[in-house]
Amino acid sequence: MADHTGAADTEALHVELVAADRTVWSGDAAMVIARTTEGDIGVLRDHAPALSLLAEAVVEIQVEGTDDVVVAAVDGGFLSVANNRVSILSEHIELGEDIHVDKAKAELEEARGLIGANNEAERRVRRAEARLRAAEKVSSGPGH
Repeated sequence: MADHTGAADTEALHVELVAADRTVWSGDAAMVIARTTEGDIGVLRDHAPALSLLAEAVVEIQVEGTDDVVVAAVDGGFLSVANNRVSILSEHIELGEDIHVDKAKAELEEARGLIGANNEAERRVRRAEARLRAAEKVSSGPGH
């Protein structure tokens, strides 16, 4: 049965980006946008519980009470939503601000050159594309 006490009305949406070896980012958010294997998902406070497989793509987190947006490249993984908590779990997560655009472009071109060699090459391309999009979003955002 749903809780109608109003307690959830003041609870912030807490988000954690967790890679295999560390917590990459943790904080309160107004909104999270992620790409799942089924398509894009937007998560706001009081979102219904969900568990989704993530695609190799960009995750955007609108930080609560600011104009700041955290942009990260994820290497697939899982998105879990429950009780105003969002957990994004992936073997590799890189914040867009930590990715050098020119290096990401070079890695993408190298990965594209390997397509057809094996399935891992296609996965490398998707990962490189996600890294480049994350880096470009950060470098083209406000104040950059």
